[in-house]
Amino acid sequence: MDKRKKERLEAAGWKVGSTQELLGLTPEEATFVEIKLALARSLKHRRQARKWTQTQVARRIDSSQSRVAKMEAADPSVSLDLLVRALLALGASNRDVARIIDTGQREHAA
Repeated sequence: MDKRKKERLEAAGWKVGSTQELLGLTPEEATFVEIKLALARSLKHRRQARKWTQTQVARRIDSSQSRVAKMEAADPSVSLDLLVRALLALGASNRDVARIIDTGQREHAA
């Protein structure tokens, strides 16, 4: 958000802060969330690039379509290992997964 907009909002009585501040997350929790979001975005992107349905991905990882939808939405009930397993099933390499995680960490640091 640019400085002028922030000043206008504060002058109108609004409090301006980060998502981390709003949710009361520790730096570690915020990084974890960013990593999970990066993995979920990558999963959806890879699935769409292959022109696969969520059902096709679900069959590949022995899961359900609704679970894949939750994975792509970074639902709190989805574990990181399931996200990684799905990415690997879609052809991601160990290095690809490491890059995705690194991107998630850098997004949080920004």
